[in-house]
Amino acid sequence: MIVNTIADALGMAARGGRPSFRVRAACIMRGSLRIAIGMRLVMKIFSWNVNGIRAVLKKGLLGPFLDKYRPDILCLQETKAERGQIEIDLPDYREYWNSAVKKGYSGTAIFSKQEPLSVVNGFPGDFARRFAFADELKRDSAEEGRVMTAEFPKFYVVTVYTPNAKDDLSRLALRFKHWDPAFLAYCKQLEAAKPVIFCGDLNVAHTELDLANPKSNRGKKGFTDEERAGFQNFVDAGFVDTFRMFTEGNGHYSWWSHFANSRARNVGWRIDYVLVSRQLRGAVKGAEIHPGVLGSDHCPVSITLDV
Repeated sequence: MIVNTIADALGMAARGGRPSFRVRAACIMRGSLRIAIGMRLVMKIFSWNVNGIRAVLKKGLLGPFLDKYRPDILCLQETKAERGQIEIDLPDYREYWNSAVKKGYSGTAIFSKQEPLSVVNGFPGDFARRFAFADELKRDSAEEGRVMTAEFPKFYVVTVYTPNAKDDLSRLALRFKHWDPAFLAYCKQLEAAKPVIFCGDLNVAHTELDLANPKSNRGKKGFTDEERAGFQNFVDAGFVDTFRMFTEGNGHYSWWSHFANSRARNVGWRIDYVLVSRQLRGAVKGAEIHPGVLGSDHCPVSITLDV
């Protein structure tokens, strides 16, 4: 629900409720409720590759994360579960799932405090028929639950779990020739109607500043010229890497290998992103990586949006 008037907000407070989106503009405080005059919305959008939502729940780490950061929209990747396989008690959120055909593999989800106008799993059929999503081993990435789109009044939110090129680079051609061009074309198609926010695990370090050891990893999965060019195409098409609006330099990573104590030594990669249409650049008030959030080999990334 979006609070439309001060009277609505006060009424919610009296009933013990609260607006599901933080509201901003010359605000006044009434207890724990922020009431907006001018009706601007400040939203926090988080993206997190959980590497198995059931494991995060078993560790008891999802609840504390939500309590601390209170995202308005939470996009998840690599859920490795279907909705019916787990019970998540999140009364403040509406849940939307896109699971892979293969059990326990891949998958995405969106949890939102505001009900979207619409939710689409995968690429729409008419659009998808223009592209090939199966690699030479006939592994069909279109059946892996990798894309979800939620439409809101002022923008689209797209979460994506981009196919990994694999150690032997057997999926590199799929990435470079098919997946990345298709995903960019899809986001541009959406953008013709309203601005787009897309986020997730893009499985690529864009520049040498985005991984701890660029020289030794050049040409390997996640840091091939082809994958980096695919990301650059997003930027060239007008999408903004929000983290780089606020933070320069290296040492800022969102994924770490389980080997050699990599996370503790911060030997990692920045492969999780939030990108926005150029029209939303001015609305982005902050972008962060949250390495202190445990539970996965990835950590969440987020933006604060003033719309």
